Amino acid sequence: MGEQLGLSEETVIETLSQMQSAGIIRRLGVIVRHHELGYRANAMLVWDVPDDQVDTLGQQLSAEQKVTLCYQRPRIKPRWPYNLFSMIHGKSRDEVMAYVDDLVDKLALKDTPYEVLFSLQRFKQCGAKYIVQENAHQQAVLR
Repeated sequence: MGEQLGLSEETVIETLSQMQSAGIIRRLGVIVRHHELGYRANAMLVWDVPDDQVDTLGQQLSAEQKVTLCYQRPRIKPRWPYNLFSMIHGKSRDEVMAYVDDLVDKLALKDTPYEVLFSLQRFKQCGAKYIVQENAHQQAVLR
């Protein structure tokens, strides 16, 4: 980034730190193109967890090395009973399923309903896009 802007590494880091302190930037992240790294089996594990256990299990899943995303979503009953989502990437479906089996054993989840949903198609990933709405408060809106 510094090269493209004609700035030193120190200046870029200092500027980003100032922007974080000012609340302009909340966090920085990367989008890893896992497919190009050989991870071609991608599965979303969806869990039907009692609501009072979602935070605890979510923290446990997030701490696992191969879980790359973990978040809660509302159920849509009766068709969709799942409320906790966790993503795993692997080099093969067998590798992912072996890890799922290990995860279920390790976290004692054999009685917790879940499904393993493998990706069928890959879409381009991009970061959040913001638009600025003109109004009295100049709000940035996430799309």
